[in-house]
Amino acid sequence: MDPEFHRIRRLPPYVFEQVNSLKAKARARGEDIIDFGMGNPDLPTPKHIVDKLVETVADPRTHRYSTSRGIPGLRRAQAAYYARRFGVELDPEREVIATLGSKEGLANLAQAITAPGDTILVPNPSYPIHPYGFIIAGAAIRSLPTGPDIDFLSVLERATRHSVPMPTALVLNYPSNPTAEVQGLDFYGPIVEFCRAKGIYILSDLAYSEIYFDGNPPPSILQVPGAKEIAVEFTSMSKTYSMPGWRMGFAVGNQKLVQALGRMKSYLDYGAFTPIQVASAAALNGPQDCVEEMRQIYKSRRDVLIKGLQEAGWNVPSPPATMFAWAPIPPAFAHLGSLEFSKLMLTEAKVAVAPGLGFGEYGDGHVRIALVENEHRIRQAVRNIKRFLGSADPQMPVGDNLAAMKKVVA
Repeated sequence: MDPEFHRIRRLPPYVFEQVNSLKAKARARGEDIIDFGMGNPDLPTPKHIVDKLVETVADPRTHRYSTSRGIPGLRRAQAAYYARRFGVELDPEREVIATLGSKEGLANLAQAITAPGDTILVPNPSYPIHPYGFIIAGAAIRSLPTGPDIDFLSVLERATRHSVPMPTALVLNYPSNPTAEVQGLDFYGPIVEFCRAKGIYILSDLAYSEIYFDGNPPPSILQVPGAKEIAVEFTSMSKTYSMPGWRMGFAVGNQKLVQALGRMKSYLDYGAFTPIQVASAAALNGPQDCVEEMRQIYKSRRDVLIKGLQEAGWNVPSPPATMFAWAPIPPAFAHLGSLEFSKLMLTEAKVAVAPGLGFGEYGDGHVRIALVENEHRIRQAVRNIKRFLGSADPQMPVGDNLAAMKKVVA
């Protein structure tokens, strides 16, 4: 048999697939599974955005190839958003590029700037495309543990001191997926200064810039003086305007990185369907009350979930931002690890969550819970979880626990 393809060999089995397979089998049996696993927004795209799409798609001239960099009006709209929201001035021609979602942008930029053997610094736990986009490109990943009790700058300094060659780039993601951690400009400032001195590019993922609940709105790293010399930032329409299936995002900032991404994309795609780009510009330029309404819905869901889990005996920190709760595995189940605990949750509580291991080894003590079900379903899930936590034996394997639970329910 032929050996596995080189790039595929560098990708481990997808951790989430095991839970997804169990979920699919349970639903095929007619079981009602409450799905908190994938961060797939369930709220409808605001009507004025959809209306603009429908209006534009009726014009057959928009059915032709578009442009991979994004139509000029869309790039201007994104620049205007940055000026309005962050006070950051961007040149729409040289410092803004449209992407097919932030995930595609990150992956293609990784291909553009990475040579085999380059070292990339990536927080751990982290959204999978952050390390694996570079692994696919041939890079070596140096994981930087992150969390509320970790001095990230010290971790960064130690990692660069012991890296040969000097790392090419550092990935940052705040508000964080999966941990929901938020950082301010006092965090970004020293990191920008350090990376400028070392010649390290920064790739900031700001996909959750508008999904925040407590305190001040999350900042952009580009607000730090001199950041544009080394940093590019990715944003997405998916969460802000509930447009995940539209696949529209942006990279902005450092001209060299934006141009490198543009050159790579020119060989790979013709950009998003033009009506989607026009509608996205309408979203950025139009009324923003829809963003506040969605933010309040997620906040209310968060409060229902956290209150219910705490009353069920599961102490989960309340996330200050994103559409996720980063939940430490209850102590009685901690020895199972996140994958086996997620299987138990699915099999016995009928609730799907994402195992923290899928976000890196430092995430294995947690599961990620997505706020993508309405409050009624969240309350139903909390009742199921409470019954599960009170009845399951953490020492039993999954199959034995299922049998025991059936006896309890009966």
